[in-house]
Amino acid sequence: MAYDQEIHQFLLDHLNAIAKNDLEAYHASTSEDLTLYEWFVTPHRLDGLPFHDFMMSENARLKTVFGAEVEAGGEIESNTRMDLANLNIQRYGDTAIASYTLLVSSGTPQGVKVVAHNESRVIVKLDGAWKVVHVHKSPAYQSPHVPPAD
Repeated sequence: MAYDQEIHQFLLDHLNAIAKNDLEAYHASTSEDLTLYEWFVTPHRLDGLPFHDFMMSENARLKTVFGAEVEAGGEIESNTRMDLANLNIQRYGDTAIASYTLLVSSGTPQGVKVVAHNESRVIVKLDGAWKVVHVHKSPAYQSPHVPPAD
């Protein structure tokens, strides 16, 4: 499969906007009619940008990032990094699908904690600019209906 530098860089810039709670850059890289599934938030589809606008504004106020591991009642830790494991980009003209496991690592007083989930982002070129139009997240742990290996 051919490596697509243009989509990869767009994806990194988009995720960096989220990590930095940069609403202007997030809006520039996200369609207003965004749809998404975030299994850890709600089992239902979320539509539009207002949900994330609030979340990112609050994260900026608290000096944290979305997905950072913070103990209940503990101090918010801003020493966080994101990594994309098993990134796969499929491009079909002005449409691309990026799928990967997002790893969010946070430095805490107890050591480094990592949370992970699988993501797919559908990216479409609209009026000459790439935009994320759909996101689907799922857990990155063993399915409960599959018994563990011995």
